[in-house]
Amino acid sequence: MTSSANEKPLIEFQEGPPPAELQIVDLVIGDGPEAVPHGVVDVHYVGVEFDTGEEFDSSWDRGQSANFPLDRLIPGWQEGIPGMRVGGRRQLTVPPELAYGPAGAGHQLSGKTLVFVIDLLGVG
Repeated sequence: MTSSANEKPLIEFQEGPPPAELQIVDLVIGDGPEAVPHGVVDVHYVGVEFDTGEEFDSSWDRGQSANFPLDRLIPGWQEGIPGMRVGGRRQLTVPPELAYGPAGAGHQLSGKTLVFVIDLLGVG
């Protein structure tokens, strides 16, 4: 895992069974304003599948951060980002129920546990 908030993180493969509950790990503690429930966040992120370690999305690869109202994101982000401070980097391991739902729910990532590393760049 790289820990500099100025470069794309590499997410290491995790051994063992996926967690049944949301796992939140602060990799870098920020010192800026705090993200709040129902707020707007500006983030850089990388997402991988827990089981395979395969990357499925990265704002870094698009060359620009993503700006979202938290209410429009998966429940794992709605629960896992509030309390984070600008300048911080957090890893969320999100079970299917808090991501895209159980297998067969209609999304290509349905039924999968997902791991995200999120850099909080700003709040609104």
